[in-house]
Amino acid sequence: MLTKLSSPDIKARAEFAEALARDAGRAAAAFRKNASAETLVIENKGHQDFVTIADKQTEETIRTALAKAFPEDGFMGEETGGAVNTDGVWVVDPIDGTTNFLRGFRHWGVSIAFVVGDHIEIGVIYDATRDKVFTATRGGGAFSDGTPIHASTLTDPDKAIAILGHSRRTDFDIYLGVLKDLYARGIDYRRMGAAAIGLIRVADGTADLYYESHLNSWDMLAGALIAHEAGAAVLMPSIADILRDGGPIVANAAGLNDEFSFLHKQLASSSQQL
Repeated sequence: MLTKLSSPDIKARAEFAEALARDAGRAAAAFRKNASAETLVIENKGHQDFVTIADKQTEETIRTALAKAFPEDGFMGEETGGAVNTDGVWVVDPIDGTTNFLRGFRHWGVSIAFVVGDHIEIGVIYDATRDKVFTATRGGGAFSDGTPIHASTLTDPDKAIAILGHSRRTDFDIYLGVLKDLYARGIDYRRMGAAAIGLIRVADGTADLYYESHLNSWDMLAGALIAHEAGAAVLMPSIADILRDGGPIVANAAGLNDEFSFLHKQLASSSQQL
């Protein structure tokens, strides 16, 4: 069993995860370059929900490396599952945006979070579009390849850009309602198909909102911490609820809180500020 983790313990894990995400992401990108979409798919879990050879291989690489470096830590991966260890668990999406990866769209990445109790201690995301690694530790700020990043300070909704996701686990009318509310406020929007990447776009100020009505833990935890540490307002269910059931998330530029209050109200009864 893990004892209470010290700052050096967290730092060592963060540095290890940063290098691991970069190496694993670059290996996945190289693998995709030399493979066809037809040969990549090994499983279809549902509508537009694929698993590729690269997903399996990347998760196994990450899982093996973490187990060797930190054998007392728990592990939860999208493809191989795992038990939640409240003393410390790595939560991993080997390729977030698998459909994009499969079809050759740029927006995908590797997402690695480390959770202790009810806190996300580490968030690391490899962004394949930019070949950069975004990182954060709780209370330590957010960075892109070592350079500090900050959420947008925009306050004018007429200049704002939102990134949305949609989950088939929730009613499509919820998504349509959000689109109508954004349109009424003069806010433009995009849909990228990769929550982790959407969240770091909020973290670095490229976008002013990321919203999705349901995500799994591996899709959101790393990006949620990075966005929060960059100064964005982040609202989502408790860590325990997210690890068990997943849930919704709102991450937005703090200066636009009033404009996005309709989303905050949707989450208010079951969620908390990160």
